[in-house]
Amino acid sequence: MTTTGKRRPTPADPSPEPVPAGRTPSGTDRDLPPELGPDAIGVLDGLSFMLSDALGDVPPGSIGGLVHEDTRFLSRWQLLLGGARPLLLGSSAVDPYSAAFFLANAELPGLPANRIGIRRQRFVGEGMFERIAVQCFADEEVSIELRLAVDVDFADLFEIKERLRDRSGQIVRDHLADGSRLWFGYQNGEFAVRTQVVALPPADRVHGDDLVWDLVLPPGQGWQVELHVPLRYVNVDVVPTRREFGEVFAVDGRDDSTSRWRASRPGLHADSDLLCDVYQQSVADLVSMRVEKEVSGQRVVITAAGLPWFLTLFGRDSVITAYQAMLGGHELARGTLLTLAEHQATDRDDFTDREPGKMPHEYRSGELTRLGVMPHNPYYGAADTTQLWLVLLSEYWRWTGDDELLHELRDNAYAALRWIDEYGDADGDGYVEYATRSSQGLGNQCWRDSWNGVQSADGTIPVLPIATCEIQGYTYDAKLRMAELADGPYADPELARRLRAEAAALAERFDRDFWLDARGGYYALGLDGDKRPIDAMTSNMGHLLWSGIVPAERAGIVARQLMSDELFSGWGVRTLSTADRGYNPIGYHLGTVWPHDNSLIAHGLARYGFRAEANRIVVAMLEAARYSDNRLPEAFSGYDRSFGRVPVPYPTACNPQAWASAAPLLFLRTMFGLQAGDGRFVLDPDVPERLGRIQLDRVQGFGRCWEVEANGRQGHLRLVP
Repeated sequence: MTTTGKRRPTPADPSPEPVPAGRTPSGTDRDLPPELGPDAIGVLDGLSFMLSDALGDVPPGSIGGLVHEDTRFLSRWQLLLGGARPLLLGSSAVDPYSAAFFLANAELPGLPANRIGIRRQRFVGEGMFERIAVQCFADEEVSIELRLAVDVDFADLFEIKERLRDRSGQIVRDHLADGSRLWFGYQNGEFAVRTQVVALPPADRVHGDDLVWDLVLPPGQGWQVELHVPLRYVNVDVVPTRREFGEVFAVDGRDDSTSRWRASRPGLHADSDLLCDVYQQSVADLVSMRVEKEVSGQRVVITAAGLPWFLTLFGRDSVITAYQAMLGGHELARGTLLTLAEHQATDRDDFTDREPGKMPHEYRSGELTRLGVMPHNPYYGAADTTQLWLVLLSEYWRWTGDDELLHELRDNAYAALRWIDEYGDADGDGYVEYATRSSQGLGNQCWRDSWNGVQSADGTIPVLPIATCEIQGYTYDAKLRMAELADGPYADPELARRLRAEAAALAERFDRDFWLDARGGYYALGLDGDKRPIDAMTSNMGHLLWSGIVPAERAGIVARQLMSDELFSGWGVRTLSTADRGYNPIGYHLGTVWPHDNSLIAHGLARYGFRAEANRIVVAMLEAARYSDNRLPEAFSGYDRSFGRVPVPYPTACNPQAWASAAPLLFLRTMFGLQAGDGRFVLDPDVPERLGRIQLDRVQGFGRCWEVEANGRQGHLRLVP
């Protein structure tokens, strides 16, 4: 059915109102303010993060601070020595959850600069713990004031990025006179939070909300203070422990499941030091974004999406991360499947874009969400999460043979199929499309969910509803995979026949309506509300190879387009062709290079036999990671590699970000050519010569552990005890 006069996706246009769920409408509102600057340092653990400037400070009025469960528990954390900010010598993150800052005194009356050294050690996890040590390098005894300026605003995460509501009149402050503790509390109905700052040794005095020590430092002598910042979020206490760098620790004597989980990841041995370094950083980052939850009486593991703004469950991000990380274990997949199923919609609600059978896009827990101001508890504005959930369900079963979980989630899987046909394809044209109904909803509900992430080649914004190409590929893949499950553990042969027929019809219809002969041939980004092709040339074509919807005779053309100078920057495939009017190498979805995007593209290229092209992407990505401490960020700029020898950072990329951190695991699987199914692995390696031998230990599959080794096109699989 063809309709006209559809509206453009204005709900996602930039506006002064609170940003709706999901990615921000544009990069402008995500820029760090001058108080933090480009060298800002963030550390995270689970659902907590601390974002500061390079000195370790959170100046007043900045977007920095200690955030837990979408609530800012510290809005100022600023160190002053002799009334002045110290000088920066150097600082960096040590681990994803820790950072070190090396400072010195500024020039002061009677005290030249660099006579007092300051070292700050910071750890986030179960609250925050910080150690501040000072040492005197002057020739004479120095008497000096050390002040830690503290403040709280208990702002909601969405307010931090946009416009703060003044809660100061409702914040209760109670400080102990002996200088050992600051206490801050706030309550709005059932939403109650609390921050404490515990100082050992206590401050000599408390001035307002500041802790002040009057230090007397003989030459060569030092002094230190330990600061514990326990939190209370609603009815849950979050208590930090004393830590050291590199220390394996337990919280209050409890089993350290984080260390156990990290130790159980497959060990990598490779000729390439770069590959080993990138893999180790990826594992560390995934551990730092790991969140444990209880679902239906079970303890499960999921990943938060990324630092700083997305430390929460994102349906699309979490599903793709779990798929990418399958080589590293199945816990993320199991946890993601169960968690999303628990929040699967059973009714319709316009404010949250909720529809029966639909899987959630984003779950938030801050004050605005809890009080119903924002529609994120959860929000359902994604037209692809439901299909991707089915893809992950199938992939999990292929790697584990876990029939029990499949039967537990059978009703959820069947409800997801109904959503695809009844609500995803609301106009009955055979394509899944999206159009928000929420006043706070996302205009674009595909992975390119910025306000202008979907546009035509001439830069115009298409009218709603929109059916993007990759969503059709996901739908095709989901139906074929569900047909496999229907033939197998679900014992529903009639459903299997129907789904295979629907998938075949979709593939034929899709190739007819989305293929464009212009520019050498390519697939349109989507169809707009008037069923006209959205003719931008994008990286989304690579997702079509991943899903398998591309006919064999088109695959070579798609591969050539993806690896052309217009799309391939030398560091990876750009999100948008340089020939399109909207191309911008620092536009969020308009020319940047996304590692997760490239991991799916490389996997798709390998699926169709384009192993050299896939390896070219893999090597380029690994080389790019070298320039960002072996970590792949959310995205980097799309400038051509010939412009310089290093990739240009995207200024406000999440770092780390879950599906970027998981990309190297999928790169490994792509080089191994490792596929699972029918209770066995199939190995078909093609490792670039420059990477040499790769061996991965303790790969989990079918309830056993395997050793996988490959060198070039040779490889072997071996069961290990």
